[in-house]
Amino acid sequence: MKKIIYLLTLVLISSFSFGFYQKSISEEIGNKIIGYSVLVLVFIYLPIFIYNGWKNKSIEDYMLSNDKLKKMRGKSLESKK
Repeated sequence: MKKIIYLLTLVLISSFSFGFYQKSISEEIGNKIIGYSVLVLVFIYLPIFIYNGWKNKSIEDYMLSNDKLKKMRGKSLESKK
């Protein structure tokens, strides 16, 4: 998975660079290349990147529940004493 992300990163950086280079020559083609690069970034790269960051993690660790609120309140009361 990390190899795919690394490869996509290189492809996106090179396509953005080529798009901006091409924009100085032909604005219409350059804008199309940049636009397609943005689409790939948003609809392919970001979901893969987010999935890779969240896999094997429990969503419960990041949610604020009543038990965690009680624990936080207990710690704040202890620190005031």
